[in-house]
Amino acid sequence: MADYKQVAQSWLDGDFDQHTKMQILELRNNDPAGFEDAFYKNLEFGTGGLRGIMGVGTNRMNKYTVGMATQGLANYILKNADSMPGVEKDDLKVVISYDSRNNSKEFARITADVLSANGLHVFIFDNIRPTPEMSYAVRLKGAVAGVMITASHNPKEYNGYKVSWSDGGQVTSPVDVDIVAEVAKITDPSMVKFSAGEKCGEIEIMGKEVDELYLNDLLSLSLSPDACKRHSDLKIVYTPLHGCGVRLVPEILARKGFRNVIHVPEQDVSDGNFPTVISPNPEEHSALEMAIAKAEETGADIVMATDPDADRMGIAVRDNDGKMVLFNGNQTASLLTYYILTRWSELGKLGKGKYVIKTIVTTELMAEICRKFDVPIYNVLTGFKYIAAVVKANEKDGEFICGGEESYGFNVGQYVRDKDAQVSCMMLAECAAWAADQGLTLYGLMQRIYKEIGYRKEGLVSVVRKGISGAQEISRMMADLRNTPPKDLCGSPVVKVVDYLEPEKTGQPKSNVLQFFSKAGDVVSVRPSGTEPKIKFYFGAKGDDADAKIEALKAQFCK
Repeated sequence: MADYKQVAQSWLDGDFDQHTKMQILELRNNDPAGFEDAFYKNLEFGTGGLRGIMGVGTNRMNKYTVGMATQGLANYILKNADSMPGVEKDDLKVVISYDSRNNSKEFARITADVLSANGLHVFIFDNIRPTPEMSYAVRLKGAVAGVMITASHNPKEYNGYKVSWSDGGQVTSPVDVDIVAEVAKITDPSMVKFSAGEKCGEIEIMGKEVDELYLNDLLSLSLSPDACKRHSDLKIVYTPLHGCGVRLVPEILARKGFRNVIHVPEQDVSDGNFPTVISPNPEEHSALEMAIAKAEETGADIVMATDPDADRMGIAVRDNDGKMVLFNGNQTASLLTYYILTRWSELGKLGKGKYVIKTIVTTELMAEICRKFDVPIYNVLTGFKYIAAVVKANEKDGEFICGGEESYGFNVGQYVRDKDAQVSCMMLAECAAWAADQGLTLYGLMQRIYKEIGYRKEGLVSVVRKGISGAQEISRMMADLRNTPPKDLCGSPVVKVVDYLEPEKTGQPKSNVLQFFSKAGDVVSVRPSGTEPKIKFYFGAKGDDADAKIEALKAQFCK
């Protein structure tokens, strides 16, 4: 591996713009640690695409690393076009969207230019749009792939590059691995076609016409239109957290008839610096503070927040004492699954071939709800791309009802092959109206589910370890758990250990995940993040003492 100083010098000597070279010199002279981190390795294009801190260097998100990733993607598409079923070989199309993050628009334009320079037909949105609408547009346009410029809920310093395939779902094996291999072959920006040659592809702008089709299809999934009419005055505070949800979430709620959607004006501003929040992550209480304050000011019933690329939703509801409390992703997914299956049952829509999907680290409450309605549920690896893969595999013989993951992602129906905050917000508001018909709040409905199905509690601890030493420490933690697994969880013996590095035993793709199951029905899952310098511990406890058991599990594993 080349010394990072030599790599940096090659950028200083190479065909890079003057602004980039000045930034390199600034780093070298004033920030030795940052200088090393920027050049000690290449920013890895993994199976989920790129994600990293923005700045100069091989280990940063910038126009050169984005261009190299795009050239690798273009090369893969062109090499494999003949073997892609249903693809027009003489008109290979790619859809591009981007969120409100700093540099997202620039990175999207670079992506479009490089794809076009390689002869591909590009469809790019005229402004920021959510990830799920990009997924929808891939299938609408008959594209072979889609690119979304976003770093989801990461801090403002980050940006990313997500690739979806012709079904609208993020790429999975073997395509993901093969794309990674092609990108790895692009070792220098001089290998990138940054400007069009003789055979450039057309670049077409998409806008409101795609919005209309997308919204109309999502609205067709409605299950309780009469309840929505009866409770059209439901007070809902919505915040996009400075992201692109502002374009369509208020619109879909208005079209469902909800006329009392209250905004947080400061957070309607699309701004990649996310000035009013520490982190634009709807999983974190601090991100919802302004929206909750607005709810208290206005007497609102519900708070909804979406992340910058509007694929995930966080909510707060009023408890029995009228206090605003946050639901976690497990609770929201369970609540929506219960509502949707109840309505499908009442409408006579359940039957052969209908199914639900959850990820392995998502609450078992979802599975127990499905058992109540005699609906099959698939259990897949963490990541919505695995949910999309099941939907694709069952396109001909089955119908996807809904699916979710603990990290605040949920989807309904088959129009979008990714998590979708637009349809999730619509369904949550509809669920609230349906519950109100029965004299229940969303909190009251959740308590009814616990009473009917059984109480479960989940917890998540993310341990951050940055830099080279951090990555090594995370590897050691996983190795120690493999070599010396826990013998009990909260005093109940561990009866099963599942190692997802052993696909022949799990029936799932290979993944660096460990799960420990106790005799009492509790479960602990451990996995390093694929996009951030952290290791995640997921805790699930069963029974009336579940709250206490979660705290005990945290103490046991996160010392």
